[in-house]
Order: sequence, then C-alpha cells, then structure tokens
Amino acid sequence: MKTRSPFLNYIADYMLVRQYSLRTVDTYLRWIASYIHFHDKRHPASMGDNEVERYLEHLVLKQNVAPRTQATALNSLSFLYKHIIKNELSLNLNFARSKKQAKLPVV
Repeated sequence: MKTRSPFLNYIADYMLVRQYSLRTVDTYLRWIASYIHFHDKRHPASMGDNEVERYLEHLVLKQNVAPRTQATALNSLSFLYKHIIKNELSLNLNFARSKKQAKLPVV
C-alpha cells in the first residue's frame, strides 16, 4: 500500500486506521493520484471545485469512462476534500455527466 508520495501514504494510513477495505483504499488512492497528475502535480489544497469539475469532464469527454467509474472518481475526490483537506466540495458541481450507453438489440 506504500507509495512514493508522503501525501498519498498519509491518506492510506488515515483510511486504514478507520478500517476502510484495502480495495477501497487502493481505488481512492489511484483516483486521487490521477487527479493530482492531471493538474500537473499541484497539491489538492491549492485546488477546488473548478479543478474537480475539469477533471471529471476530462474523464467523460476524453477518456469516455462509464457512469459508475465517474461516480467512483467523484466519491474519492469528495472523500479527499471532506476528510483530508477539511474543505468540502460544493454540492452544485457543474460538469458533464457520463451517460449509460444504449444497448443495441442483437438481430
């Protein structure tokens, strides 16, 4: 579970002490690291709602992720800002939401 980043190690330790599952810890750390790398390794404390909105839109528009994947990314960033940064995200985030692909019938 250890990473090269002391910040990510702190988040992992915080989650493990509170008995989050190892899979949840791993997933949240991956999304948080991806968010930080997307914004050129800026510290999340220096970012806010606008950067989160841009990242979530990037996931949908450029990487074409599924709705649940985008929701997982949002949950991990919400956790980051609520529990680690202690500055909650706005409830009115304005970003493009991923839509479920319509299944075409097989004929």
